[in-house]
Amino acid sequence: MQVRADRVSVKGPHGTLLSPTSLTVEDGQLAIVHGDPGVGITAFGLALAGRIKPSTGTVTLDDTTHAASAEKLRHLVAVVDAHDVSEPEEALPLRVVVGEELALAHQPAGKQDVARWLAEHDAEALAAVRFENIEPTLRTRLLCALAASRKGIRMLVLDTPDRHTSDVESWSTLAREHAERGLAVVVLTATTPLSALVRPPARVGEETQPPPLVCHEPDPGPETTELEAPVPADDAVGEQA
Repeated sequence: MQVRADRVSVKGPHGTLLSPTSLTVEDGQLAIVHGDPGVGITAFGLALAGRIKPSTGTVTLDDTTHAASAEKLRHLVAVVDAHDVSEPEEALPLRVVVGEELALAHQPAGKQDVARWLAEHDAEALAAVRFENIEPTLRTRLLCALAASRKGIRMLVLDTPDRHTSDVESWSTLAREHAERGLAVVVLTATTPLSALVRPPARVGEETQPPPLVCHEPDPGPETTELEAPVPADDAVGEQA
């Protein structure tokens, strides 16, 4: 799967939210995108996921048209913890947040199901803790795991995990782990200094970007050996004769 943003811009009621920005990312790749704090960086993530229509430019999935891509992307891309969009209600206890996310993923979300999921992710002791008090690294890890568990998800867009912590390694390592499993991963950053990022990022407002980090190569499938090679057509006819 390849998602390609070509000179995407977004305008709001009071002006431009996102200047023309391009990015291409595929399965097993990790792209870090850096922009200024605010709604613009989130707008780019939502455009990548087919959640908002760009004012200019296109977001396409593989070789499909823009209109078809937007619909498909909404089923293939999960936007994780987008500020004022998909971030959980901070006052809710962790068990409620997990239950809501499991229900969103059309998975069993009863009391025992939530308890089982928390235990599997070493968070059962925090079930009653308000989500705003969950340690930032764990917050992002749990939300990514929940998003990645949704049926059909092929790409994660992490919205500014650096707004919760200055520990760049915590979220960059997590993002890379998901890319190593074969997902396309885009991390939006806004408050981390460029010098602190683990690799040169793509930049909001730019059309020429550094290539994403390749974390997982697609499986080429079984190789054909000489013994398994198909019989040439002429020889096959001769044998049958």
